[in-house]
Amino acid sequence: MFISIHAFSQHLEITDHYLKINASTNDPLFTTYAASMERSRLYGDKAYKMAYFSGCSPISYSSDQAGWIYNVWMINKLVIDKISKFYSKPVVIASFPDMAILEYQLFEGISVQECFFVYSSTLSLVQLNIENYSGSNQAIELFPILETGNDSLQIIRFDKENNGYVTHHFETKKRLISNLYAKAPYPTDTRDFFAGSEMPYSYGGFLGTSDDFYNYIKTDFYSESRTQDSLNFSDSGYVDFVSLHYKFELKPGESKTIRYFRGEQDQTEDVSNLVQQVNELRTTSLQPFVDNNIRLFGKIPRIDFKSEEEKLVYLSAFNLVRSCMLPPTGETKHNFYVFSRNPLWGWGHGHQVLHESLSMMAYVYLDPESALESQRVYMEQQSDSGLIAYRHGPRGAQAYPHNGEPTTSAPFFSWINWELYKVSKDKKFLTEAYESGVKYTQWLFEHRDKDKDGLYEWGPYGIIENVRDWYNAVFQVSAERFLDVDKEDISDELECLDLTTMIIKEMRCLSEMAAELGKKKEAKDWMEKADKTSELVNQQMWDENSRFYYSINMKDHSSFFMDRDLKRQEIIGFLPLWAKATDKERANLLIQTLTDSTKFWRKYGVPTLSAADEWYSPYVDYCCKWNGPVWLLWDYMVFDGLLNYGYNDLAIQLADKMTLAVTEQLSKNHNYWESYSPDNTLLDCPPNYIWDAIMAKVLIEKYRITVTQKKN
Repeated sequence: MFISIHAFSQHLEITDHYLKINASTNDPLFTTYAASMERSRLYGDKAYKMAYFSGCSPISYSSDQAGWIYNVWMINKLVIDKISKFYSKPVVIASFPDMAILEYQLFEGISVQECFFVYSSTLSLVQLNIENYSGSNQAIELFPILETGNDSLQIIRFDKENNGYVTHHFETKKRLISNLYAKAPYPTDTRDFFAGSEMPYSYGGFLGTSDDFYNYIKTDFYSESRTQDSLNFSDSGYVDFVSLHYKFELKPGESKTIRYFRGEQDQTEDVSNLVQQVNELRTTSLQPFVDNNIRLFGKIPRIDFKSEEEKLVYLSAFNLVRSCMLPPTGETKHNFYVFSRNPLWGWGHGHQVLHESLSMMAYVYLDPESALESQRVYMEQQSDSGLIAYRHGPRGAQAYPHNGEPTTSAPFFSWINWELYKVSKDKKFLTEAYESGVKYTQWLFEHRDKDKDGLYEWGPYGIIENVRDWYNAVFQVSAERFLDVDKEDISDELECLDLTTMIIKEMRCLSEMAAELGKKKEAKDWMEKADKTSELVNQQMWDENSRFYYSINMKDHSSFFMDRDLKRQEIIGFLPLWAKATDKERANLLIQTLTDSTKFWRKYGVPTLSAADEWYSPYVDYCCKWNGPVWLLWDYMVFDGLLNYGYNDLAIQLADKMTLAVTEQLSKNHNYWESYSPDNTLLDCPPNYIWDAIMAKVLIEKYRITVTQKKN
């Protein structure tokens, strides 16, 4: 029997035209979603990847280690279980950090608006608004499905009072890219609550695949032995997936909204918390949540992009960084970020690190207050000595002591803070940041210049401190890194070009900050120190023959370490442009090397190592490689350096290369990536990495240049 119920009908509206998009399956859209910061938590958090782009599958939402949810349709007994069967393919009309809104036609005359919404760390929902604008009655059946893809899904019961399945499944802490912290309370024995907004017509649990399910709902409905058109009403046992079943009829002009929910929690938690959340959301309008997202995006620069693809990259970059933000917890009273919420891996779910915090320079355009709060985590946990440790967050400062010394991170601290201030104009923050930055820079003076010659060396655990941790042509002794840390990494035994230029940049930013705060003498002193260090860089680290900058041996300032030639052309050779540490003549010589397509001017950006080097590899086959892959943050530093010396057209060209790298990946797999190949599109490294949000900053700067050029 079909039931016509259409009193509950919600069609969502995007009231800000700028945020309306029209992203088809091959457009460059980031499609991973996580709960809004105020409804999120560090542990037991689930984010989801939306797949709307494969014709061989239904629209689905998958979460790391936790399977996926999707819906199979039946229209007038025709099963529509794959996107290829849709009358018109789905188009995403809006995409925010915690939700996506799609529209499509299932069948001629039947349109659907589908909204996926990650409400909290423990609950997500799919809203289906179905409208019949044909001239006849339409018999519609829905089969929302929860599938885990392993053998651990156990039906505990069907909760008839609350319209859903209670199930258990197991999740491992093992990950390919660093396991989850063993002692941290990540759930492994988990509970699911899979429910609908109303009581289903039937429900069931099944072994096999979705293809087997198709055979069940299609073929068996015509079997002579079948007595009713329902699922099997399983209420216990191990299965591969569970399904709810709804059926109703829509008359011409009628519409109906139905929702299904996927909740997940540790089995030690109270299931009533999930049930309560579901009950509160069964008929609650989602429009206010849409409107909140529209307000969130109200501050971003409204760029008139030359292409829709660039706009999608821009909005997606903001979605990426916002979806990584979490509320205060543990030992911090400020919001903070993780590198990724889906997929979830140990190193990426650790705490804040300064080089990842460069993403705040983009995030500040979306939510200035939240970006400042993230930086305050460092100030809050800074040691009395001035040290900013390698990591900071809910578990406090993590300094990873090695050979009796603590580990810091690449010192981008005052640069980030100055850039955030230029957008936020928050003088109180600037005062706090300046005081903290002075203490940190003094710590660097004392602890990262062992021979007190004005040039700087990384700490004894340099292999993580210097950021460039694997397959590094200069710091790494062996091509395949087969020695232990102390024998392999020599960055604490060199006068390091990258660290020295970073400290120059910190001093220049401290000078700018001091001037803004009315501290004229301090501003002058910082600039003089930066200029003096720049002179040393040009005296000691510039090679006239190759016209490039290099790190040198700490002991004798030669270009050799034992029998190793240190003159390997890496991306760090361009950092003097970024730190304003070179003169115009040398800058022009650097540009000649930069724009040499046999070395650095590659299709998808500037590689970390010259393509002419024997160690160069364009293949991104794992994380953390610095012998060729493109890292967007470091390319941004080159971009910034080009602007410093007036090479605006080249900066735009570099921005376009970076945008192309990102666009091709977002179009193909809808992910951001830790790093990119300079020459090809096949990547195999951690996806959805927070620092790729720098693309929003790149595009803002690119169009600022473009507008200025047009005016002139």
